[in-house]
Order: sequence, then structure tokens, then C-alpha cells
Amino acid sequence: MKVCIAEKPSVARDIAEILGAKQRREGYYEGNGYQVTWTFGHLCTLKEPHDYTERWKTWRIEELPMIPPGFGIKLIENKGVEKQFSIIETLVRNCEEVINCGDAGQEGELIQRWVLLKAKCKAPVKRLWISSLTAQAIQEGFNTLRDASKYDNLYAAGSARAIGDWLLGMNATRLFTTRYGKGGVVLSIGRVQTPTLAMIVQRQKEINAFVVEEYWELKTLYRDTEFTAVIDRLKSLEKAEKGVAYLAQHLFEVVSFETKEGKEGNPRLFDLTSLQVEANKKYSFSADDTLKLIQSLYEKKLVTYPRVDTTYLSEDLHPKVAGILEQMTPYNNFTGPLLNGPIPKLKTVFDDKKVTDHHAIIPTGVYPNALPADEKRVYDLIARRFIAVFYPECRVANTTVMGRVGKIEFKATGKQVLDPGWRVLYANDKKEEKEEEEKVMPVFEAGETGPHEPRIHHGKTTPPKYYTEATLLRAMETAGRQVEDEEMRELLKDNGIGRPSTRANIIETLYKRKYIEKKKKNIVATQTGMDLIDTIQSELLKSAELTGQWERKLRLIEKGEYALDTFKGELTQMVTDLVSEVKTGVFRTIAIAGPEEKPADKPSRKPREKKEAVDILSLACPKCGETSLLKGKTAYGCRNFQACGFRIPFEIFGKKLTEAQVADLLTRRKTGKLKGWQSPEGEAKEGKLVLNDSFDLSIE
Repeated sequence: MKVCIAEKPSVARDIAEILGAKQRREGYYEGNGYQVTWTFGHLCTLKEPHDYTERWKTWRIEELPMIPPGFGIKLIENKGVEKQFSIIETLVRNCEEVINCGDAGQEGELIQRWVLLKAKCKAPVKRLWISSLTAQAIQEGFNTLRDASKYDNLYAAGSARAIGDWLLGMNATRLFTTRYGKGGVVLSIGRVQTPTLAMIVQRQKEINAFVVEEYWELKTLYRDTEFTAVIDRLKSLEKAEKGVAYLAQHLFEVVSFETKEGKEGNPRLFDLTSLQVEANKKYSFSADDTLKLIQSLYEKKLVTYPRVDTTYLSEDLHPKVAGILEQMTPYNNFTGPLLNGPIPKLKTVFDDKKVTDHHAIIPTGVYPNALPADEKRVYDLIARRFIAVFYPECRVANTTVMGRVGKIEFKATGKQVLDPGWRVLYANDKKEEKEEEEKVMPVFEAGETGPHEPRIHHGKTTPPKYYTEATLLRAMETAGRQVEDEEMRELLKDNGIGRPSTRANIIETLYKRKYIEKKKKNIVATQTGMDLIDTIQSELLKSAELTGQWERKLRLIEKGEYALDTFKGELTQMVTDLVSEVKTGVFRTIAIAGPEEKPADKPSRKPREKKEAVDILSLACPKCGETSLLKGKTAYGCRNFQACGFRIPFEIFGKKLTEAQVADLLTRRKTGKLKGWQSPEGEAKEGKLVLNDSFDLSIE
């Protein structure tokens, strides 16, 4: 008899139906040589401190740190759990083979492995690994069962995560509660929870400390087009009034008129975080709401596995795309044009190197006749995004007009959509979004002049924006760095804090513990949350970047590129040091180092003196003053690239730039004199590469 263990009863029922195990028993199905049983999430958990020694039952700072000699597991204390585990234990003891049918992810692997470990399973184990719960996917999965050992690294990563959370959470919570807690209040500390709260508190402090400043800008209306003066904002009304008086004495002159055609790239497919972000922006759904809705759609076989962090599909899915589109009959108006020809195999969609255990979230092709309203909204987001990625790009015309009144320069910009391309799928979005998107301008000619209507615009500086769940999820994904560009964001995912499947729960935990609260869509730190972060003097516990490095190590464990024992040793040392710091009140500066760093080799001969290297990524963006830059696949760029637009390509005018040359451009605005440049006409040139005042590159 083969025993299949699913993660919940509903999935077990679907599997049993396909396998022909149609006889219902207590706690399992049976038939056709199979017994199909289930867990309901976690049946086991790591042992608590008092399970190791009676001394750890009492919260005493003298007993810290608590470092068990080995980590054990136990059943969760619940009669239903105990009963179901007893059934699983009996089935496993008497079977010839176990098939792990748990959720196909790190947490699902951990749940099943702990159950089999606790049941002392001796039978060989196979793994069912599927990306959707359709009958076809389940059947194909059973036809290609994999050896369970293939997922040993996944289990190791799950174990490392659980142990890390235990070591830091148990020790730090007791440490700070016993040292600083008053009136029996528990100061809850978590590996991901605390740096997330620290980001929210930091933003809250910036908002609270913000001082509003008034400013005045000079604007003018020429041929029904508003132009803004290209000068610094004025700090007084008196200066603004003098400026308007000056403008009134001169005609408006058009200096240049330039229209460039451009393309707006298609959106990426959804991973869980981007789906949660979109659902929060569009429907104000919380991250937790969206996770529950997408999980329900998955269990109804309507979408693929949702707890993913990739926006790509595996290349072997390309032949199946047309079939999925054909079955999405409610979207025939949009799918029809795609099905008239071959589906493009785009590198932005299909890339095996960007897919690990699962691909991006897409529809399965099964479409329901009826869905609850909120589930239908989430399904529609996924369906439209799936169709949109295969549509042509949106073609636009970007217009820039430069003018002059006397000696003061003015500028106006506009955008016209020439061909909406993929945007036709979102044509019914809010009217104000469409109006903001398109601004058609009249045709101007350089040298033309005429009367104009100058005016003063009075404004006030605005404080930083509160986090919403959408922006907080993005901040967690990028370890606190504000990154809008999708390519740049992909590069930072390995260092994000938390997992896509756990971030919603972290945010909910902060709500439940009254550390944060929601005011409309804004997330606001409570006084309790701010006091907690102020109490924690250890930057280690509050650093999103450091926590992101730990997450990266967990991912490397999952890939078999980092040892579980090494990670546990590092965490043990970290907790030991933390306890010592809090007890003595002497806190160290925490150095952030990646797992790839190795001890230095023996000293070699003294090298020739050379110019000190500059860390490019620590330099400020010269255009907008952003504190640092990012390195993409083809260029260095501003972290706020979508708004700023600054970038320096790795290769330009036929030459690859060295890091030293890029550093010179950023710090000195020019390189030394070099040979081998190639002009647009193909001619060889010699000269300096210069970053001019318009932040364009040229040879001089």
C-alpha cells in the first residue's frame, strides 16, 4: 500500500479521486493500492524552552542565552492534531512507500518532513511536485514522481529558517522583556518582524519631524500650454513677484521643440508580492486578504501555485500558452488577436534561469461560472496581466518644449499615446489615471515668439509618504530600498526580508501586537511600536539590510550552496553576542557581510601603489541627489530610475567602461583622454567622455 500525505483535506480529496481511492475511512481515503491522508497545516512545531530544561520555564535574564544542544520537534497540543497524527503514524508504519503530496514550497516541505520525522517513517519517500491542482496537473505529477532526497536542501532551508526564528525570537524577546519591560508587558522581538517595524517607525519619525516650507514657482501660459521656469524654487513671495514683473516685460520665445517616439514595456507576470501590491493599490486589499483570496483560487484549480517570488515562466510552458488563452472565453475580445498568430516567446516572460521550483502566477485555463466578488477581482488581475504580457508594447510620443522669457528658461513636457498596445486591457481604469497618462501638446516651432500669461504658483513642501501595505511589501522585498524599476528590483529579491508567503503574516502580527495601526490606507506606527524600537539599541535587530543578508543565506542553503550548520553557528554566536551587549549595555557596530566572503589568503607581495578604488554604488546620483546607485544588467542607474531617468551604460560609443572611468564620470563629470571611441557614423575618435549639464554623454 502507498500512503499519500496532502497538506489539507480538500487537496487529499482531489488526489484520492484521481487515484481511485474512493473508500472513505476515518482520517483518510483508501482504494486502488493507495491510502490518501492529510495534515491541516503544521501538526508539529519546534520544542519550547521548557521542553529542554525546567530552568528555562521561568523568564530570567541570568538563564540567557538559551542554546539547545540540538533542536527537537513535538506535536502541537491539540486533540484534533493528536488524533490525525496517530492515523498518519499508523498508515506510515505499515506502508511500502510514502508519497509526500504537501504544498510544493519550503513551508510545505517542512510541514511534511517534521510529520514523517515524528512518525519515525522507515519507508522510502517520493515527492509529488505540482504547480496547480487541476486534474491534469495532479495526474502528470504522479506520472513523474521525484525522489524525496531531491528536496533535502529545501528542507534544510526551512529548518534553518525555523531554528533562526526560534533562536532570535525566544532569546531576544526574553532578553528585552526582562531587561526593559515594565508592568508585565512583553517586548516581542522577531527576525523579520523587528526590522519591518523599524522601517515603519523610521518613516513615522521622518514625518513627525518634517517642517513644512513654503515655496513659489514661476509659471506662464503660452498657446494654452503651461510652462514652468527651470530655476530653483523661490523662498519668498517678494522674489516671485519681482520675477513675474520681469516676465511681463518680455515675450515668450520657443527655443526648441522635440518629439521622440518611445515604448512603454509590458508589465511583468505576477509573483505573490506584486499581486499583493496591485490588489492593495486597486482594491485596498490587505496583503493577508490577497493571500487568502489567491489561495482559494488555487484550491479551486483556477490559478497556479501562488506563493512564488518569480515573475517568469519556464520555457517548456510556451507551447501550452495558446491552449490556456483559448479556454479563457470571457476574455475573447482580448485573446482573439493573440490567437491569430504564434504566441511570442519573449525573454521577459520565458526564462528557465529565473524560475526555481515554481513559475509566476498565471490562470490554469479553467474558468468558473460564479465567484465571490473579491475572488473575481483577484482572478481578473491575474488574467489580464497574463494576456497583457503577450500584447505589443505601448507606443508613445514624448514631447519636450524649451522656452525663454528674457533670461529665464522655461520647460513643458507632454505625452501622447500613439498605439495603446497592452494598455487596451486596462482601458476602463480610472479616468483620472488616463488623463494623467496622456497630455497632447500643440506643435511649436523653434524661434517663434508671442505674448504669454505669467503667474506665481504657491506651494508647500510635503512630508515623506506613510507606508501603505503596497509600499511596505515593496520595501520588505528590497530590504528597505525604494526601487521602482522592475529589472533593478529583481536583482534585490535575494536580499529581501521575509518570504513572499510570510510577509502578510508579519504585517498582521504587527497589527495584532498594537505596534502599528491603519488609518485609511496608511500604516502608522503606534507609540508602543516607537517605544519598542527606541528601546532596542542593537542595530543588528533593526537592520533590514542585515536581515536581508540572512535571507540570502537561507536561499543559498536551499540551493545547496551554504551549510545549515554554518548558518546555525552564526546565529548562535549572534544571539550570544546580543545577550552580552544588553547585559553590559555596550553595543557594537554591526558589519554587514555577504555569505560569499572568505578569509583572506596569506599576504602577497606588496602591490604597486595605485589610485584608490571608488565604491560606485555608494556615490550619489548626480542628477537627483539620491543617496546611492544600483548596478543593473546593462547599466548603472539611479535607484529612483523611473522618476529620475539617470543611467550610465556599461558600454557606449563602442567602448566598455571600466569602474574607474564610471567613477570619474560620477565625481568629475569626465574621464581622461582615451582612444578608440566610435562616433554614430562609425568613425574612430579620441577624446574625453563627458557627462554634460543635461546628464547626457558625449565625446570632447
